Amino acid sequence: MPVPVDPGPPALRLASTGTLTYGLPVGEVLGVSTLKGARLIAGRSGLGRIVQRLNVMEVPDILAWVKPNELLLTTGYPLRNTPQSLDNLVADLDERGLAALGVKLGRYLDSLPAEMIEQADRRGFPLILLPDDVGFDDILNQVLTDILNRQAAVLARTEEVHRALLQIVLCGGGLQEVVDEVAGLLEVAVVALDGEQRVLAGSGPEEQIQAMRALGRGPSHDGDHLVVPVVAGGFDHGRIVAYSPSGTLREADQTILERAATVAALVVTKQQAVAAVESKYRADFLRDILSGRAGDDDRVVAHCAGFGWDLDRPVMVLVAELDGRPRGSDGPREADRARDGARGEQGRDPMRGEAGRGAEERSAQERLAAAWTTAVRRYDRGAAVASFAHEVVAVVGADGDDGAALSGGPVQSIVKEAAAVFSEHRRTFSTGISRTVRSPAALPEAYEQAVKAVRVGRQLHGAGARAHFDQLGVYRLLSLVSDAAELHAFVRETLGELASDDEPELVDLRRTLQVLLETNLNVAETARRLHFHYNTLRYRIGKLERMLGPFTEDAHLRLNLTLALHVLRMRGI
Repeated sequence: MPVPVDPGPPALRLASTGTLTYGLPVGEVLGVSTLKGARLIAGRSGLGRIVQRLNVMEVPDILAWVKPNELLLTTGYPLRNTPQSLDNLVADLDERGLAALGVKLGRYLDSLPAEMIEQADRRGFPLILLPDDVGFDDILNQVLTDILNRQAAVLARTEEVHRALLQIVLCGGGLQEVVDEVAGLLEVAVVALDGEQRVLAGSGPEEQIQAMRALGRGPSHDGDHLVVPVVAGGFDHGRIVAYSPSGTLREADQTILERAATVAALVVTKQQAVAAVESKYRADFLRDILSGRAGDDDRVVAHCAGFGWDLDRPVMVLVAELDGRPRGSDGPREADRARDGARGEQGRDPMRGEAGRGAEERSAQERLAAAWTTAVRRYDRGAAVASFAHEVVAVVGADGDDGAALSGGPVQSIVKEAAAVFSEHRRTFSTGISRTVRSPAALPEAYEQAVKAVRVGRQLHGAGARAHFDQLGVYRLLSLVSDAAELHAFVRETLGELASDDEPELVDLRRTLQVLLETNLNVAETARRLHFHYNTLRYRIGKLERMLGPFTEDAHLRLNLTLALHVLRMRGI
């Protein structure tokens, strides 16, 4: 049978362990001069197997010494007295990942069993008859020399590629330049994807770039594409995918792509570091604006123009807070006090948030900020958006004075889009909306309104609430009282013992009072809601009046009790 020198179109070749190896396909090994008289008698479909090393079979228990990707040479001497062992030899060698078996007949073996040849064909395991006039040492020397030369060439090309890619980064290039360089070197389409399978940079026909988005989720290697993760600092930043519809990707291309992934990780981390500094600077300045520390309106407008923010127009403040976290504000005023008192501690700015927050909470906050930034930018390119430790703040344009209408139109679109992007994280957020203001000087008050709206709205409507400050009703008036101690004193004076949560019986009585006032003293309706007997409720009303006064007859007392209960409901906001 003629010896095939070319096993077919070049393709990605892997060892049995699943990792790429430097070596020669069996088909190319058969083309070296020392094997020009060799004959392939079985296993043609396995000519693409990689030969990385060679071994000689000199002992019967050779299986304990063989390694994957070996070309095993033998004269059959160890099996001369037990030729029946040849029947299972192919299966045993194939299961251990060997590349091929070369046998020299005539001295110890006259022929190979038909079962052995049939099994080699079935498994795609190349079975080669070696020429009589060539020694094993000649085969070993020439094949190993070719393997080492191949490896040296691949390493040299890979190193050259690595230097070229690093030069791109050192000259200020980004992901697009890296991808273009790799696509030109490999002569295939290449794309860089982020962790959400979004295209960060691509080179090649548009249809192939879009096809590679799906390939990025699949196996890391195949005949027509390669996928390499972009990893830095223990974080997976995405994938680099190379795609060749004609299957022209070679073994060495995997190494080149890995070098490209290393350089891409460098680019990504550099971009993230720059973005983090810029984001902190923007957030710090927005905090100063919202706390009234940024200077006069002209300075604020001019400085914001450098960020692409347009605050020289009617605007309103939106505040988004993750639901299900401890109450409290990380807003500008609290942050300023922390910063002024503790800046410099271990080089950390306390206004960046609690040091003890878990990674999961930080990740949720970052993704909320990303979702809001995307949604706001689509609605208003001149809006200011920044993420604080526990909230995302946006200052968006407001063309009109009807805050309620605005909150139900453009703002509703922003909230819905942000919620759609954020929904995959199985977390909700509540949103507060301020009144419209017409100058940067009024933004601190608008920010306070939005904070009140988000927290009161959550109290009234639960997680995922969206509330405008003007729609809070009596809670809006109560939230405008700046002296919290005065409000708490009013609650204690009006409700007396019922203001405490220490005793379950008193909490239960307070609930009875609240439902009575909500039903306008309708005893039957109150009894139905609370599942009490009518007479039981009458007894409770008598007890409440002994504690609070004749509220069933005194309208002013009822008003005071209602307000006190509202204040109590706002506790912690």
